[in-house]
Amino acid sequence: MAAKKIVLTGCTRGLGRALLEEWILDGHHLAGCGRNEKTVRELGNRFGAPHRFDVVDVSEAETVNRWASEVLREGLPDLLVNNAAVMHEPAPFWEIPREAIAQNFQVNLLGSIHVLQAFLPAFVQARRGMIVNLSSGAGRSGIPRISVYGSTKWAIEGLTKSIAAELPEGVGIIPLSPGMVDTDMLRACYGDQAAEHRPVQAWAKVAARFILGLTPAQSGQSISTP
Repeated sequence: MAAKKIVLTGCTRGLGRALLEEWILDGHHLAGCGRNEKTVRELGNRFGAPHRFDVVDVSEAETVNRWASEVLREGLPDLLVNNAAVMHEPAPFWEIPREAIAQNFQVNLLGSIHVLQAFLPAFVQARRGMIVNLSSGAGRSGIPRISVYGSTKWAIEGLTKSIAAELPEGVGIIPLSPGMVDTDMLRACYGDQAAEHRPVQAWAKVAARFILGLTPAQSGQSISTP
């Protein structure tokens, strides 16, 4: 497969970090961002050009706009993956702190919106490109104790499908559920039982290539990794 230019938010840990490493190993060019300055700097030192890694809080629209402008000056991405997300501590809905509720919506939903509004005009103008918004099983069925996190992922599903109806031919956007993968988020929900699920590195070996195989013909479909 020819080298692709990929933009990935939330690249410093979990699913994002595993995808990033698989794509770089396969020869693709990454523009990633995360909030952890130390980890972002380590990624830059480890991988170097032609890859770039920037400290970006996706909940801050102007910061996202500046970052997107810099990335787009280097060329239009083939793929944009909205992965940045947080999850509150599992609890009954009425016990979830208001601060945690606000953070989940600011990062998971508004953060994705900021990134989409910053990059989508360039995709639409060029009439090509693929966008993947990371969803969740919690965005397709009700899961107890993570109601607020789940509601942000339900919103991602609806937002993505609505945008898909507006895009020109040649540009696609899908909500992608990673399935059950052993991550910190899953362990927060299910404890040590999460270790029974697929390790994130094994998931990424399949998911990285699967995501690159998605096409605009699938735009608007709720898709899960194999």
